[in-house]
Amino acid sequence: MGTVPAGGGSPPVVGGAPARTVSRAGAGPARAGARETPVGAYRAPVDGVPRLLRAFDPPPQPWLAGHRGVDLGAGSGATVRAPAAGTVTFAGDVAGRGVVTVLHDDGLRSSLEPLSPAVAPGARVDAGGALGALTGDAHGGTPGGPALHWGVRDGDRYVDPWALLPGHGPVVLLPLR
Repeated sequence: MGTVPAGGGSPPVVGGAPARTVSRAGAGPARAGARETPVGAYRAPVDGVPRLLRAFDPPPQPWLAGHRGVDLGAGSGATVRAPAAGTVTFAGDVAGRGVVTVLHDDGLRSSLEPLSPAVAPGARVDAGGALGALTGDAHGGTPGGPALHWGVRDGDRYVDPWALLPGHGPVVLLPLR
């Protein structure tokens, strides 16, 4: 599935028909060269219906405390999957926790933790491809059980991962065809 440049171009085609696109939720003003994300290009990084245990709560200033991602409920050992197609840019430990970062084809970067990586930097992953297995809890005690932390960045700005999922982002009115 392709993307549409913010300045125009032909829309991506899905199943023989042009795909709808949306601007990146929570991303603010578009950067030069930024691309739009096709509706449905992202999926939850855990199987089944995702359980949102802790929502995105960005701080008013970048240096203040906040929650720069979402925590999704999942059982320990659950397969963690790529939210969208892209290239693995990091797979390893950060402060004793397993982390995988994927640079998606639309330019967004997902970081997922804590997990035991099953991929290496440079690996190409499809949406839904296995990245590793959940090894614990997102913050050492998220209410609701073991959880995966999923953060997404557009450049240096964090965006709400939940809003990237089909049916969870902003309402977009489209013209009738």
